[in-house]
Amino acid sequence: MRLTTKGRYAVTAMLDLAIRAKDKPVNLADISHRQGISLSYLEQLFAKLRKGDLVASVRGPGGGYQLSRDANKIFVAQIIDAVNESVDATSCQGIGDCHDGEQCLTHVLWDDLSNQIHHFLQGISLGSLVERQEVKEISERQERKREAHIPLRNTEGRNTEGRNETVPKTAARI
Repeated sequence: MRLTTKGRYAVTAMLDLAIRAKDKPVNLADISHRQGISLSYLEQLFAKLRKGDLVASVRGPGGGYQLSRDANKIFVAQIIDAVNESVDATSCQGIGDCHDGEQCLTHVLWDDLSNQIHHFLQGISLGSLVERQEVKEISERQERKREAHIPLRNTEGRNTEGRNETVPKTAARI
């Protein structure tokens, strides 16, 4: 089965947003830091999520992104679809040319599995994930780590060695 990092990152970022955007917009740089996803990649994903009407952007100081509707009305399958991703268990990406240019013997089986997975993901809302105890615990751990460390940046806004290093809050920022 194939679900690329694009789909996984989109769902991860949307779950992070659902957890933290209750009162105010969430900055993509914060999601990037917590989830270890490149900021430029998040910007690309969120452009697609905005076009898919799953998020809304808020400009200005304190701006960022918010969910476009209640987390219980946004489903994992919608997120995957919005970033032009699919859950595909076939070896031919659903085209049907898996065996010498024709459909293989098990194509229908793997295609049915892909449809079942998509149907399953249509029933899982961001709201239901936010309420899971395991998700809450992981989110709290990530927030504690973020509060304990600040990225060390130089005058160009990059960290001093081109890597995502962190230093304790007590260290001076450059």
